[in-house]
Amino acid sequence: MKTLLCALLFTTMTALTALAEAPYRHVVLFKFKDSATTEQVKAIEAAFKALPSKINTIVDFEWGTDISPEGKADGFTHCFLVTFKDKAGLEVYIPHAAHKEFGAVLRPQLDKVLVIDFVSQK
Repeated sequence: MKTLLCALLFTTMTALTALAEAPYRHVVLFKFKDSATTEQVKAIEAAFKALPSKINTIVDFEWGTDISPEGKADGFTHCFLVTFKDKAGLEVYIPHAAHKEFGAVLRPQLDKVLVIDFVSQK
């Protein structure tokens, strides 16, 4: 019985360690107001793309616009994937002055936002 409990504890701790070491992903989807101009959207894209150079906990950054032929984007046009080493990186990012400045640029043109965070698994 002790052997079984030890094995279970070891397995659980190994799994938790793997999750703790896995990248922490921050997925952000934007739906802009109909009144947002192309120039305003481009300025928002540029401001978001500048964040990795301002916030050192961002270890990777990708983005793109919806090109799905399925037509299920529900008006969301932009997807940004921000990667951190761990959750602590996100906790630095959220209150960071550069992130708040970006939000001030974004908010007037934003209709909806969807944010999902997850720990990468393979």
